[in-house]
Amino acid sequence: MKNKSLTTLGYHQILEQLKDYAFSAGAKERIGRMLPLLSELKLRKHINDTSQARGMVETYGTPPLPAMDHMEEYIKKAAAGALLLPEELEELCMFLNSVARLKIYLKKGEAEQISLAFYNQNLESLDDLKEEIRQCIRNGRVDDYASPYLKDIRKQMLLLSEKIGEKAEKALRANKTYLSDAFVVKRNGRYCIPVRKKCRNMVLGSAVDQSSTGATIFVEPASVAGLREELELYQIEEDSEERRILYSLTSLAAQNEEALKEDIRVIEKLDFIFAKGRLSLEMNAVEPEINTEHYIRLKKARHPMLSGETCVPLDFEIGRENRGVIITGPNTGGKTVAIKTVALMSAMACSGLHVPCECAELCMQNEILCDIGDGQNISDNLSTFSAHIKNVLEILKRIQKDSLVILDELGSGTDPAEGMGIAVAILEELRNSGALFLVTTHYPEVKEYADRYPEVVNARMEFDRETLKPLYRLTVGEAGESCALYIAKRLGFPGRMLCEAAREAYGEECENVLGTLQLSDREEEIRREKSPSIQKIQPKKEKREKGRKFVTGDSVTVLPDGQIGIVVKPSDENGQVLVQIKKEKKLYSHKRLKLKVAASKLYPEEYDFSIIFDSVENRKARHKMGKRYRDDLVIKSEE
Repeated sequence: MKNKSLTTLGYHQILEQLKDYAFSAGAKERIGRMLPLLSELKLRKHINDTSQARGMVETYGTPPLPAMDHMEEYIKKAAAGALLLPEELEELCMFLNSVARLKIYLKKGEAEQISLAFYNQNLESLDDLKEEIRQCIRNGRVDDYASPYLKDIRKQMLLLSEKIGEKAEKALRANKTYLSDAFVVKRNGRYCIPVRKKCRNMVLGSAVDQSSTGATIFVEPASVAGLREELELYQIEEDSEERRILYSLTSLAAQNEEALKEDIRVIEKLDFIFAKGRLSLEMNAVEPEINTEHYIRLKKARHPMLSGETCVPLDFEIGRENRGVIITGPNTGGKTVAIKTVALMSAMACSGLHVPCECAELCMQNEILCDIGDGQNISDNLSTFSAHIKNVLEILKRIQKDSLVILDELGSGTDPAEGMGIAVAILEELRNSGALFLVTTHYPEVKEYADRYPEVVNARMEFDRETLKPLYRLTVGEAGESCALYIAKRLGFPGRMLCEAAREAYGEECENVLGTLQLSDREEEIRREKSPSIQKIQPKKEKREKGRKFVTGDSVTVLPDGQIGIVVKPSDENGQVLVQIKKEKKLYSHKRLKLKVAASKLYPEEYDFSIIFDSVENRKARHKMGKRYRDDLVIKSEE
């Protein structure tokens, strides 16, 4: 079955929900590979398993399925001859305990002749292995009573440890005047006394460590050293005996490799089956009746991804008197949800799952093919219409008599007249294929198509005209209306514009529509509200120069005192003009200057103003530097 269609329907979201009820990684992996089945025998077996699992969960509670995160790893490790650690053996023992509890759970169902419960006979509790591990391993370590020899070794080690402690305490009391603290400490596994550094030579023993400051030396007393060496020999013997016991238990686990693997396989299968049963219970679902006669009947069906409190149940039937249903109605009226519900229920039932409804009769399909959503793909340069056509062509290539086809908004996304023609052509191909098909559309001509053939029927999604809200109820046998004009009227659309819209949409029949809507050509206009305007970038105005345009050589009067001067430099950006009065140069605001005689009237063209403004020394220097460069000359600028 085409995976893309299942994804569109939300099938894989259902699988993700199902995974939440599984414990083992193997069961979750199996759920991830689920697809609708094509074998009627297998399908009926899977549905029966789901029903029995739900019944047992309702009667006996959730089964005690064991955690198996590392079991396969441990079994493989044991079979390869590697040593299983105490904590690994303890996990194995816990697994076998869970197997035993699961067998007890299943035996309850055996008494009721529930076939699922007889998986109990395929489980091996391996009591011998479990008991051996239980006797030898406790709290993540090899137990003292795992062997008499180990028990004796640890007893001797305990006695030696006590003697070492006593010797250390005795040394502590004997050397208390040389110590920095009055207690025995363990450093590097040795019993030591804390000796002041300056008194180190006064205490017999081996220096083992020192404090972080170096002021204290930790000394193992000589009387303790011999006992400690003896203890170390016992520790070697202890380690050797522990390893012998662990290898023995590992070997026993390896001998039961096949039985352990079989337990894992059976538990993963049971985990998978009981996950389906628990999902059914959670959804308040029912066992679907499966048929191969190509008909579907749903009563009070609920889309599994919608809340049960808000979801309006769907009653639907197809396949006996008709093979095609054309659903019309307003946008957001529930058309898409309705067809997706039918298709998703079919996919779930054909996968061995229960479906959330009051009653369900569902047929097997070789494929569920659907085109839902706008499908616009920028990367493939496909428009909405192009994407729809591409999907539909792919569907028409794959369609067979046992297929279920779901098409949403048939013919949309292009010119209405051409879109309608294409929609009718597609419907004709679907009708001739013999497949079951559900189609949603807005085209009135498509609604009329259903009236031509008895095997095709119209349906509509109901709409409350008073509240302007869809009712999400499907009525089969009636064509729907878009209700666009009615909605527009209720929302304040001007009557003049509605009349114009009705004439364009219905032509000669518009008067009937206008009468139904109680509209007339009254001149209503849309009251336009003030809205913010675009703030354009204004062209920059040329910056006006401050001050009048005085030029060098102009004779000016300085106000208010009336002094006469000559302009040395025109006004700068701040409006300041350099004026010479009686050989003295000074800046004045242009506002204080009044032109007396223009320079053009006083001096000839290209007049050398340095004669007036430069000093004699500057003029001589300029003259000499005009002949050749002199680094000993300086021209002083006066402001």
